Amino acid sequence: MTLTAPAAPGRMGQAVEPALLQSYLGELEAWVRGRKTELDELDTAALAANRGADVASDMALSLALWKAVSDRYQLVFATWDGGRVLQAEREKLSTLIWGRLDGASSLPGGLVVSLPEACRLSDALAGQLRTRLSLVPGADAAAARIKGLRAQCERLRDQVGLEPANGRDGAVRELAGLMSRLEAVAEKAERGADVGGLLAPLEHDATRFERDLIVGNARRRDARGQVQRARELRADLEARESALTHLAETCVRTVDPAPHYAIPDVDALGPIPNTPDTIGPYLDRLDRVGQALSLAQEKYAAALAEHAELGELLEAYVAKARALGVADRDDLRDSEHQARAVLARQPAPMAVCRQLVSTYQTWLNQLGSTARSRDTA
Repeated sequence: MTLTAPAAPGRMGQAVEPALLQSYLGELEAWVRGRKTELDELDTAALAANRGADVASDMALSLALWKAVSDRYQLVFATWDGGRVLQAEREKLSTLIWGRLDGASSLPGGLVVSLPEACRLSDALAGQLRTRLSLVPGADAAAARIKGLRAQCERLRDQVGLEPANGRDGAVRELAGLMSRLEAVAEKAERGADVGGLLAPLEHDATRFERDLIVGNARRRDARGQVQRARELRADLEARESALTHLAETCVRTVDPAPHYAIPDVDALGPIPNTPDTIGPYLDRLDRVGQALSLAQEKYAAALAEHAELGELLEAYVAKARALGVADRDDLRDSEHQARAVLARQPAPMAVCRQLVSTYQTWLNQLGSTARSRDTA
């Protein structure tokens, strides 16, 4: 089944309704998880076919896009805070969704896109990778592939409408050529012909054209002026600062010791200048603030991830103990209860948590070995 990014609600600066945000966050989480799994499978297939070098650039861009989307989802989820959002928080969420991703993650070639654009571009690249690696089903799926191409042409029609007037004629001609080829392939398929050899090049060309249109639109937006870029980047940093504050507070409540990284105050940068001599250095300062926010986010997220992983590791050990029939042994049961109790503390002492989970594993190895020896005897 082809994975497609969810449609983002609202628009820049709009306080989106909580119900729409909740639905979008659930769909986006599933997309992020599914796309990472898909990219891992594609990478494995490329290496198995000795074609890693052929798709290296597209794979690198796909992974960079996924990382940028994943990082931004993390900040959106932290700001969402389980649905406890008022007007101000919902406006920040809109900025995080529709703002630029260049402050959150470095993309190849200086690519500047919003979260929805990054998702659509990732969809297009994944489709291109599937086609190039011949992972798209064959003749039995021709009808489905033709249907997918028709839907892609409609997306292309919308993107062509965004092209500037002086370059739109060329895009219109290319779209017309793709649609003409598609109709010819569809007619052959209806007559029972094997169109697998025609579909793959057409899918490749359509995906390349869609990618070029998305990238071109993003680059034109970036060229509208450094002042506008500074305005958007500052709004993005302010939203990230607020979201990271939530993430840091959650981390401090959850683990001990927690990382201690200063969260830069974007307001301390002062107002955005509008002269050629001052806007460049101001953009540099914004970039440095973005790097500091990214570093702090990585450290706080890693600390929370370790706490979650210890809980999951304990659950796995308990499941193994039940399978061996030793989970109710006094020493193992007491060790489990103690580990769960300490993991549940706020904040949880991480050094003790690691030791208690390790202790449970040691008891499990000891009692499991004894149980196996008795069963063998």
